Amino acid sequence: MSSYDVIIIGSGPGGYVCAIRCAQLGLKTAVVEGRDTLGGTCLNIGCIPSKALLHASHQLHEAEHNFAKMGLIGKAPSVDWKQMLAYKDDVIGQNTKGIEFLFKKNKIDWLKGWGSIPEAGKVRVGDATHDAKNIIIATGSTPSVLPGITIDEKIVVTSEGALSLPKIPKKLVVIGAGVIGLELGSVYARLGVEVQVIEYLDHITPGMDAEVAKNFQRILSKQGLGFTLGAAVQSVETAKGKATVTYKLRKDDSTHSIDADVVLVATGRKPYVDGLGLDALGITMTERGQIATDAHYATNIKGIYAIGDAITGPMLAHKAEDEGMAVAEVLAGRHGHMNYGVIPGVIYTHPEVSSVGATEETLKAEGRAYKVGKFSFMGNGRAKANFAGDGFVKILADQQTDRILGAHIIGPMAGDLIHEICVAMEFGASAQDLAMTCHAHPTYSEAVREAALACGDGPIHS
Repeated sequence: MSSYDVIIIGSGPGGYVCAIRCAQLGLKTAVVEGRDTLGGTCLNIGCIPSKALLHASHQLHEAEHNFAKMGLIGKAPSVDWKQMLAYKDDVIGQNTKGIEFLFKKNKIDWLKGWGSIPEAGKVRVGDATHDAKNIIIATGSTPSVLPGITIDEKIVVTSEGALSLPKIPKKLVVIGAGVIGLELGSVYARLGVEVQVIEYLDHITPGMDAEVAKNFQRILSKQGLGFTLGAAVQSVETAKGKATVTYKLRKDDSTHSIDADVVLVATGRKPYVDGLGLDALGITMTERGQIATDAHYATNIKGIYAIGDAITGPMLAHKAEDEGMAVAEVLAGRHGHMNYGVIPGVIYTHPEVSSVGATEETLKAEGRAYKVGKFSFMGNGRAKANFAGDGFVKILADQQTDRILGAHIIGPMAGDLIHEICVAMEFGASAQDLAMTCHAHPTYSEAVREAALACGDGPIHS
């Protein structure tokens, strides 16, 4: 039996980042992980592999649609799916091995196996029980599946199965128009697959700024994705290697069905806390099955903490990472802090979509006076040169103080551009502060400055 200052259960972005920060702060640290590789869902079957396939399929799209316009003449490359998957797996391997290196560098023990908490201060892994002054639950989440749908990861798949299909299907039905469904739907649409997205709500990407969501759907439709909105899926039946999805339109209760080679169920995620023994411990849970914690990530049981997808808040890898660092600071006697008002969200389609802070809808609901500054990427020289003129930057600022309240970007490199605005919001900056900052030309970031100028006297290039 080993004794530690901290044992973290789960090696995803929240868990491994927390472990490294704990070790940096002088705490003897171990991480429990049952997978053969570190990194959790994100690095193994989520964020990283999906971005690899998004990148590869985007290169194909560029070759098919834009190379000739630039004088690059020749036949577009054919798709070697096996090699594309091998590239994806290589990217995963590089990242997971990198975490193993960081564990060794920071003298963090990897307790291989699935963990449970028999009592406060103890973690069981296999037949061994380890002592810990503090235990951090960072077990992440798992796909949430609609009732009555059976996942086989062959024909009816979650994101995990969709990342490793044995062959490219002819027709894919995606249930759910959220981030995961649209990203993976984009991958397969670029590979020539007929993609149909079925969404229960009357719009895509729940919670997104409505104007951005409307433009986003228009762009994706031009790229070949089909959308059936306001539809409640009733069942998914499989037979002879095919699937049939039956759904009911909410507007008139009419029933319809659609056939597919593969059905991707992308209806959200739920906390993964099975097997930890939380009921026996008496740990308080929320109505949504999340672990209840206080402002310092402590549960109601002394010495047991939780972070990431297992607790309330957006299920984002970077949110989990920041919580991991914050709780490490708390355990080391410092002040762990996280600003939940400045957590960016990104969808890695093409164009990318990113957001931070308030939407127009939330500001209207709060009755808050605000102003809008917008700038289209069609007015950006770099974007036009790179066939990336679709989309715009939208900044929301307080009507009286000009303080930035939120921002929404749909366009090239949106996931990177949003962070300039995140930093500005963290410092309480005004739109004028952004507008007065010199931006290099020609860059996509000039569109951010122009949107900030639009909150004042107006943009220059529009």
